[in-house]
Amino acid sequence: MLSWDDYEEDTAVATEKTAAQPQPAVQPQAEAPAPAVEEAPAESRQYQPRPQGDLHARAAQAVKDLDVAAGLEELEMGAARIEVDDKQMINARADLNQLVPFKYDWAWQKYLDGTANHWMPQEVNMTADIALWKSQDGLTEDERLIVMRSLGYFSTADSLVANNLVLAIYRLITNPECRQYLLRQAFEEAIHTHAYQYCVESLGMDEGEVFNMYREVPSVAAKSAWSLKHTQAIAQPTFQTGTPETDQELLRNMIAFYVVTEGVFFYCGFSQILSMGRRNKMTGVAEQFQYILRDESMHLNFGIDMINQIKIENPHLWTPEFQEEVTQMILEGTELEIAYARDTMPRGVLGMNAAIMEEYLHFICNRRLAQIGLKEQFPGATNPFPWMSEIIDLRKEKNFFETRVTEYQVGGALSWD
Repeated sequence: MLSWDDYEEDTAVATEKTAAQPQPAVQPQAEAPAPAVEEAPAESRQYQPRPQGDLHARAAQAVKDLDVAAGLEELEMGAARIEVDDKQMINARADLNQLVPFKYDWAWQKYLDGTANHWMPQEVNMTADIALWKSQDGLTEDERLIVMRSLGYFSTADSLVANNLVLAIYRLITNPECRQYLLRQAFEEAIHTHAYQYCVESLGMDEGEVFNMYREVPSVAAKSAWSLKHTQAIAQPTFQTGTPETDQELLRNMIAFYVVTEGVFFYCGFSQILSMGRRNKMTGVAEQFQYILRDESMHLNFGIDMINQIKIENPHLWTPEFQEEVTQMILEGTELEIAYARDTMPRGVLGMNAAIMEEYLHFICNRRLAQIGLKEQFPGATNPFPWMSEIIDLRKEKNFFETRVTEYQVGGALSWD
């Protein structure tokens, strides 16, 4: 890379070379004499403002006509300062641009925790994964299927979650500290999608096959379609809360995405990949999933806190009929995840099988129901994978800045002749 001094030196050399070359003769042409211009004294040469054209005049007039009071009223600020009691999760009249005073300290704390957990996919060394994936006998066909299915589903699922956050949830939640965390969550969803793409590229997978599984593989497509169904209504720009029906529609969406999509749909694939990592296989992919699971656990807990807060502030929404509907939604999601487990594990693999996974998903379903105050549906279901809880509590203690520079190479760019 050239420095500025190098640039000046090279420019000077180029100028000397140009001057040394013979120049073509220039034929003189008769020109009309230019009118004499009298140079003004230096001390009298001062800045003269340019005459305002039409655009300048219109801008100046618009500033004069600006009705500040009306603008503030339109923003619903008014003259009074915001009080804590003015804040609400939905349908609040308080100014969304004022972050403090906090009403929900848990939301701000989760934002701080999220920023403290920052990571990037390139920090994870994928070298061992690439060698194992390219080896003829490194993984069984069942293990390869699990890796492919996981990357295929998750690469789209986190995009669906991000779209729902950006196009719907952020606009309709009327509390600024919660919105602050939603911004962080949206960025983390982007990091997760990046991580799946990084794994796919590093391993040299067929990108068309992986990224189209949500269209072409029935067990993957069914989960994606279920999530999308619960986004369509509130993602419309004209959708607004403010009635019991529309408020319930928002709550329905939040339960679909936080409790089911992130709280149930992710757990079969996560446990499969992390079980592989515990067996020292695909350790780079497993490490990426560890960090993603830690983020998703925070997303889940934050979403449940929002759902429960909306219930507290709007008890008329939590009718017996709506509770029954929500219970049915969570049971549907559990059945879809069990079907996915059967598809990805036609035989026993990695110390687990579809029957064990079904028990685990019943356990997860019970927890999700209990977290939002609903009755458990699978009495006696236990957790066959207690190590999953330990992984969720992972702390990012590695000092990536002390790793070797070669570990930052994109896996797909490495040569494996």
